[in-house]
Parts: sequence; C-alpha cells; structure tokens
Amino acid sequence: MKLGILAHTFGKQPTAQLAQTIADNGFNSVQLALAKALSDVDSSNGKLSPGLANEIGDQFAQRGVKIAVLGCYINPIDPDPVRRRADIDRFKEHLRYARDFGCSMVATETGGLDTYQDTHPDGYEEKAWSVLKETVEELAEEAEKWGVHAAIEPVSTHTLHTHEHMTRLFEEIPSSNLGMLFDPCNLIKQPHAADQGAFLREVMESLYQRMIVIHAKDVAFDAQGEKFNPVPGAGILDYPLFFELLKTYKPHIDISLEGVTAEEAVPAAKHLREVWSAVRV
Repeated sequence: MKLGILAHTFGKQPTAQLAQTIADNGFNSVQLALAKALSDVDSSNGKLSPGLANEIGDQFAQRGVKIAVLGCYINPIDPDPVRRRADIDRFKEHLRYARDFGCSMVATETGGLDTYQDTHPDGYEEKAWSVLKETVEELAEEAEKWGVHAAIEPVSTHTLHTHEHMTRLFEEIPSSNLGMLFDPCNLIKQPHAADQGAFLREVMESLYQRMIVIHAKDVAFDAQGEKFNPVPGAGILDYPLFFELLKTYKPHIDISLEGVTAEEAVPAAKHLREVWSAVRV
C-alpha cells in the first residue's frame, strides 16, 4: 500500500525537520502544500525555481519520503479577476517545477458551488462552470507543456460536486494531462449512505481511467444530516470495498491520508494498512 500523508498534518516546519518528522511517523510519501507546510521557504508567486524545487525534493528523498503530489489549492472561479489571475499563475508555476520536486502532479479543488449565487441567481451553477472551464483549460495547456498532470478534486459542495460533473469536465476539456484526485468522502452525500456500494462502484467504473491520486479519510452524518469527518474507521466509508476497488482498478496508486491530527495519524495509518492487507482480489 502506497500510503502517504498531507505534509502539513504535522504543522508548518523547516523542510528538513518536517521531512524527518514524516519519516519518523512511518510515511514514505506526502502531498506537499508548500505554503502550508514549509516555514523556511518563500513560495510566493515567482519565487520557485528548479534549484529550490530540487533542494526541497532532496531533503525529503534523503529521508525516504517521496513527494507524490504538490497541493496548490487555489480558487479557480474567484469572481475577482485579479485574485483569480494570481491563483492561476501560482498553479502554473507549480506545474512548471513539479518534475524538479520529484513528482508529476499538482492538485486543486474547484471553488464553492454558490460563488455566483448573488450575482447570477438564475444561473449561478453554469456561471461558475464557465469560469472553471476557462481556468482549467489554461491549466491543462500549461500541464501539457511540461508533461505533468493537473489533478482536479471534486467536492460535494463545490463547482464539481458529482462524478457526472467530473465526467463533463473531461469531455469538455479533452486533455490527457487532466486527472482526478478522488476522495470518496468528498463526494458521498447522505442519500448515498443507503447504497454506498453502488455509489462507489459507479464512480470507480466510470472514472477510474482518469484517477491519478487518492485521498483517504472518513465521513459520517450527524442527527441534522450535517457531514463531518471522523478518523478513518470511525465513520461510514466502506473501506474494505473501496480498497478492493482500488486494488482492482488502480493498483499502486498513491494514497494520501487526510482529515487527521498529528496524534491521530499513526493509529489511523495502522488501521488503513490492516484493512488493505485483509482485502483479497
């Protein structure tokens, strides 16, 4: 099982110290969000270079930790064109230097579904979609130039809030350099809980070819139907089935543990590895 973790789970630290902390906790890969994780690196727009990326990648590699994916969580539908341009430029800079970090993908989510509700009350979803499409087309073009992937993460409250929307994005932007970051807990809504198996199989069977990285956390719903994320094993996600599907459709895909504290990380990882080992395909 290729189980890593979001680097900033352990707080914002100097690069070498953070890499050692991650290794000491038994993880051999990370999703690295530079601004959230590294206290000794200025990753503001224009500051990255091949040399800096190599130095950061080497610090992790020396401790047996691979940078599986760069997290660059921008708002690709920001109504402010100046802020959106800065975000796009930031993501494109990450794409340019991803290989120098030792990875081949940069990940983002897609902005809140209700972003344009006030300004476009009768068509806010399609307005958000049109802005998202314009942004992602530009990111895909940049990814193609550098032979890397833009990993897009759908979330149930965001512009891409169903697997059908993810399919539509791939159809409207037919770039091989777009991929899906699949977090099943992000897409599960309360109605799916009754037949979670059918939901997981449908998403996997329809989109597995475009999945390039996985997030692992858990999900549950309170008495009011509000979603929350307990530690893995304490929620409703059918991990045996999910791992069976991953082993069948996407063997050896990188998985990043998410939604845990530093104190919860090791026992959560132990639980997931045990479930993974018990699954036979």
